[in-house]
Amino acid sequence: MTAPDDLLALLEKAAEDESGLPPVHQWKPEHEADVAIRIARDGRWYYQDSLIERQRMVNLFSTILLREGKDYFLVTPVEKLRIQVDDAPFVAVEVEKVADGDDQKLVFRTNVDTHVVAGPRHPIRVTHDASSGEPSPYLLVRDNLQALISRTAFYQLVDWGEAQGDHLMIRSEGTAFELGKLS
Repeated sequence: MTAPDDLLALLEKAAEDESGLPPVHQWKPEHEADVAIRIARDGRWYYQDSLIERQRMVNLFSTILLREGKDYFLVTPVEKLRIQVDDAPFVAVEVEKVADGDDQKLVFRTNVDTHVVAGPRHPIRVTHDASSGEPSPYLLVRDNLQALISRTAFYQLVDWGEAQGDHLMIRSEGTAFELGKLS
């Protein structure tokens, strides 16, 4: 559990991260093109197959990211650039469990240093590979943009999870999320 002062800071940071984004949905630029930017499954960004090493640039680009159907775009008031995303555009790299009365809040930090509180507006879902059965857990970050939950963060969720029947569940903001079936 996180200390009360740290709790407030985490929750305030999550609220700021969500409210401080540009209004990309309102922008309707005339120029649309493809650009050789790719977000790998591990959250690293590439331009023309070269790693973008400036984290501040990646963080900035992540604020103008938009998804329409299966396509991802970087959007400004003057242009809309289609990019490639291997899996999810973000990775949830850390999770903190914060006490909130009788409930708890799970606060995730993403690879672009934003904070998201799992709950009704930001659900957790887990899919399983059809052949291997390996889980792929996701957190809805905003709109229809998701974060792949890192293996370390997922193991932390599993450790905190509680058995309910034959399912492993975790709660956040009063909402229960299934992490998987128990053998």
